Amino acid sequence: QWVYNILEKKAEADRIVHENSDPSNGFVLVPDLKWNQNQLDDLYLIALVHRRDVKSLRDLTAEHLPLLRNVLQEGKEAIVKRFGVPGSQLRIYLHYQPSYHHLHVHFTALGYDAPGSSVERAHLLADVIDNLAMDSMYYQKRALTFPLRADEPLFKKFQEAGKV
Repeated sequence: QWVYNILEKKAEADRIVHENSDPSNGFVLVPDLKWNQNQLDDLYLIALVHRRDVKSLRDLTAEHLPLLRNVLQEGKEAIVKRFGVPGSQLRIYLHYQPSYHHLHVHFTALGYDAPGSSVERAHLLADVIDNLAMDSMYYQKRALTFPLRADEPLFKKFQEAGKV
């Protein structure tokens, strides 16, 4: 619900760094709550897409390329304009598995070791775009490795199924 509150400007409207209001290809860029916005070493923003039918990386097809390209280009432009950090100094990625099921993209300072930015969980947006341009159904077909903590419900389901 908090994602929808941000998208509908019922919450955190004053924190919006950038918005593209297009319902299909638009998004809102906001500072992540983990970032205090005082220093750029740990810069961390989140792009929340306006579309509600895309929950995670697994839902993406070539149809979503205009959306993903908008997020990549406009997100980088907004960050350099507001914070002076060029795109070459950003890590831009999606999580799989995501912590919440509404498509969102992470923008972090390249030197910041953000939680979940490691290769097992983070999928670079530029790579996602390239993969979908090659094969529209890439993320429906591809086996995706991801880490799970021992206390996560999904890990327990894998244990119960004898997969761990």
